[in-house]
Amino acid sequence: MSVFGRLPNGCAQCNQEEFHFDSISCLGIYRGALRNLIIKFKLSDRTELLRPLVSIGQDAIERANFNDNIDYVVPVPMHWRRRFKRGFNQSALIAKRLDFGSAAFNTDLVRTRYTGEQAGLSPYARRKNVKGAFAVRKNHDFKDKTICLFDDIKTTGATLNECARALKEAGAQKVFAFVLAVAGQKKFNG
Repeated sequence: MSVFGRLPNGCAQCNQEEFHFDSISCLGIYRGALRNLIIKFKLSDRTELLRPLVSIGQDAIERANFNDNIDYVVPVPMHWRRRFKRGFNQSALIAKRLDFGSAAFNTDLVRTRYTGEQAGLSPYARRKNVKGAFAVRKNHDFKDKTICLFDDIKTTGATLNECARALKEAGAQKVFAFVLAVAGQKKFNG
């Protein structure tokens, strides 16, 4: 089910962007069965779908070019109000159950302010919405470490980018991103 491509100069849609994460891997494109599975899990309180998401995510993790080199797996944090409303952070639930070898699960990256929903915003508005919204806890252990930042969906990369920026400012040596799905990709006919 893994669908992704690697181009010499990166993703054609992201080529003009500056990203703070070093690379990104994904399970697939945010459409069809994968999209439906993520939406039902995340928005319809269907937590029984955690097992199949972890199962298909694990396969993609094992093929990621950074899987053996990470110290911490860090889920993209939710603001406490949104987590209270939903009942869980979907990224944390999935990331905690994926096997990243010897990497430890870490929640020292936090969302410091409530941000509006990203859905429906332009790429510029998305970047502005999350700018400065993440920080690391005091006494973190990110200095000189390699991090795998985990989220369920990447649309423009604004949230992942801002999280990676905070982690690198805290001393992380490398930040890799892993997402279940990438949204906004055009169908490849090749």
